[in-house]
Amino acid sequence: MTQTETIRADRSGAGSWIFRVLLVAGAAFMIYTWFAPWWSGTLAVLPGENHLVMRPWGVEVTAQVRTNSDASLYSMPWFFYYFMWTYLAVCMLALAASLFVTKRISFRWFSLPLATVLIGLVGLSYMFAVGTAYAVGELRADWADVNFIGESTIRHADTGNRLKMESRLEIGYWLALGAGGALFFLALIRGLIVRNRKT
Repeated sequence: MTQTETIRADRSGAGSWIFRVLLVAGAAFMIYTWFAPWWSGTLAVLPGENHLVMRPWGVEVTAQVRTNSDASLYSMPWFFYYFMWTYLAVCMLALAASLFVTKRISFRWFSLPLATVLIGLVGLSYMFAVGTAYAVGELRADWADVNFIGESTIRHADTGNRLKMESRLEIGYWLALGAGGALFFLALIRGLIVRNRKT
């Protein structure tokens, strides 16, 4: 191996490790946003704040809310919880696999490393999940005749009394959107960092 080839190989190895660190950081960021609240609602008649908290796998409510509101306002189908956790597991497996796969996949006019495709799909899918969460929240709120964001009133499950609620998007929502964008960005720049390799 010539001196030039050695330098190129060293740069390629350094770039690979730099990208791996960035990718692991991106995956950790995604997991962090997975557990962070995306949306919250506070009922004025109850002490404290954040009586309803939305995370990717559903809405968690306090005992007071459970007894003073209609469960259909916040409940999801029974399979939703398992589906979302399976989705997270698949995303993490795809990101882990991207660290080791060496294949390329060919499209009509060009080919891409499979690793790039896996990372890009995870980023895009997470951004889609974040956007879908907002859309579903708005839809369900519209069905219940309340506001997904801002002030509104909800009906007491037993008495029919109207209770004031204030709801908002939490910082976790925007961080989750950023995590998806960051992973997609990493997919775009992978070829610039991981150079002089077949993948």
